[in-house]
Amino acid sequence: MLTLECPYCGVKAEETELAPGYEAHLKRHGPGSTDEAFEAYMFARKNPKGVHFERWRHAYGCGKWFLAARDTATLEVFGTYPAQSSGPPAELIEKIKAKRPDWKGF
Repeated sequence: MLTLECPYCGVKAEETELAPGYEAHLKRHGPGSTDEAFEAYMFARKNPKGVHFERWRHAYGCGKWFLAARDTATLEVFGTYPAQSSGPPAELIEKIKAKRPDWKGF
């Protein structure tokens, strides 16, 4: 079972208490964008085997959205961080690189 720690309330919650929000750090496209850019935003998602950054909501807890880095093949969680972050924290990137030296990066 996947267990994530909410960076806001500090509760370690199982995935049954959370709601997935799918891929994190997407560049949003809306009015004024090209049809191709909007289509890519709406439908093209990464589905990597390995390190992936995702959005989660602590649905049965504080209700806030947060971001998580985990390995999609092993379910290993590298860490979580606030949803307002423009990118993963440096210490989280270093933790991932230490465990996955071949990882290409964010």
